[in-house]
Amino acid sequence: MKSRPSPKLTWRAALLAPLIVCAHAMAHARPLAEVQSSKQLSLCANPNALPFAAERGDLPGFQIEIARALAQRMGLQLQVLWIVPRYRAALVDCDMLMDTILSPGVEQRGLRPSVPYQVSGVGLVFAPGQPTVPDYKSLRDGMRVGVMMNSLASLVVSRTGAAMVPFGFEDEMMEAIARGEVTAGAVSPASAGYYNLRHPNQPLTVVRAQDHEPDLRWNVAVGLRRADDALLEAVNAALKALLDDGTIRAIYARYGIEHRAP
Repeated sequence: MKSRPSPKLTWRAALLAPLIVCAHAMAHARPLAEVQSSKQLSLCANPNALPFAAERGDLPGFQIEIARALAQRMGLQLQVLWIVPRYRAALVDCDMLMDTILSPGVEQRGLRPSVPYQVSGVGLVFAPGQPTVPDYKSLRDGMRVGVMMNSLASLVVSRTGAAMVPFGFEDEMMEAIARGEVTAGAVSPASAGYYNLRHPNQPLTVVRAQDHEPDLRWNVAVGLRRADDALLEAVNAALKALLDDGTIRAIYARYGIEHRAP
């Protein structure tokens, strides 16, 4: 009889499946010498996903701003290739993906991760002035908790006494929380911070519940498409400089997001 994979590994693999697929399909990376010769570093990003990235409007998104600062630090221009969804990076020729999840036990074939630059995950948010709980295990009967459909957070919430309310978008979930239609929501810190920036008179209460749930807390890095050692080292050096001089922290702050150093 074949042994079943653990739920933890199965769901972590599901979370990263699109990333792994796109990474595996991108077979021909550019080494540092070729990147420097072209004077460009290319990024795959979503054109309509603030606060992460946006093709139009006054704010380009923190992924674009960090990638642009990274390229400038390396003496290069940033080229953005817009894709929807993320796994379509397999169809275009970009050098990197931002916010690549560093997840132990899941091989990210075809991507070489940089040093991490941010702690991310999925926390809990509550309507202003409403009672909160410190972690996912404290969710109880009578609570209605918004989750993204088929997400890892939905599996974690399903183990509690709370009733799950599925959503397709985090923005919709947070609006429902603000209206009192659900008790709480499992939301990324970036989305919650950006929501509060845009709603200063009615900010949601953000709880770092992910800090008590290892499956919902991770570091993120730049994912490089099979870069050579020289390109990886150059990106790492540039990222460390941007972390040290406060550039990355300042970029996140423009979107209402707390920078948490890995």
